Amino acid sequence: MIARIGESVRSELGRFGPTGAMAAIVEAWPAAVGEAIARNAWPARLARDGTLHVHAGSAAWAFELGQLRGMLLERLRARLAADAPASLRFALGPLPSPLEEPAAEVRRKAVEPTEAERREAEALVSGLDNADLRALVARAAAANLARTAADRSF
Repeated sequence: MIARIGESVRSELGRFGPTGAMAAIVEAWPAAVGEAIARNAWPARLARDGTLHVHAGSAAWAFELGQLRGMLLERLRARLAADAPASLRFALGPLPSPLEEPAAEVRRKAVEPTEAERREAEALVSGLDNADLRALVARAAAANLARTAADRSF
């Protein structure tokens, strides 16, 4: 029973290319191609002939990456050596959902400055001649002082 499950798993993984090579490619992809490309194109499968099929988020990305094929292949070869694909092919296709960092998910609540923070901010900008500019900068400084104090309380 276990042997049959193992064969099924290997067979299924084989649809996406040699298991170890594909894992290495996916791991190396962001560093090899850069953040902007990694957000807009992702390795989809490795064909038996060694061609890495890459899904792009748009036809424009697929076209542009096709123009950069040689450079991207060189970068992958530098990082992957024997596990590098033989060639690259770009086409429109689904991309994995971006991972959200916890900090990006949590919006910081606005913090209202205290009267002491407002006075400190006004003292900091008292040397500005323009009254409108002084009021604006004082307001920003007070908000910054309040945010700094709130961040320290965590």
